[in-house]
Amino acid sequence: MEFLHQLLLQIVNAAILLLEFIGVIVIILSGISGFFQYIKHNPFTRLNLAKGLAMGLEFKLGSEILRTVVVRDWNEIITVGAIIILRASLSLFIHWEIKTEEQHHIPKQNHSELEKKTSNGNE
Repeated sequence: MEFLHQLLLQIVNAAILLLEFIGVIVIILSGISGFFQYIKHNPFTRLNLAKGLAMGLEFKLGSEILRTVVVRDWNEIITVGAIIILRASLSLFIHWEIKTEEQHHIPKQNHSELEKKTSNGNE
């Protein structure tokens, strides 16, 4: 039985590290991509950056949820719980920002499409 417990701990710890690593890589790549989009004055920079950050946070949140499997005392549970609440709150805030940005850009897209149709109809 002890062998299975140790095996579970090793698997969970490896999965935690993998998810943390993926989350960090996604956040870094999103930041770099956002920087270049900002330089190019891409109007969707904030939206794309927010989506990348949200995805990175989802991976990191997954690692924290897995971490609850290996905690041993109440102090660790409270710490992990606080981290989960913080990351979930950040994720919700970013998703709200994404929805706001999408609503902001959709009317502009519809307006520009209408202008194209109107100008094509006048020719």
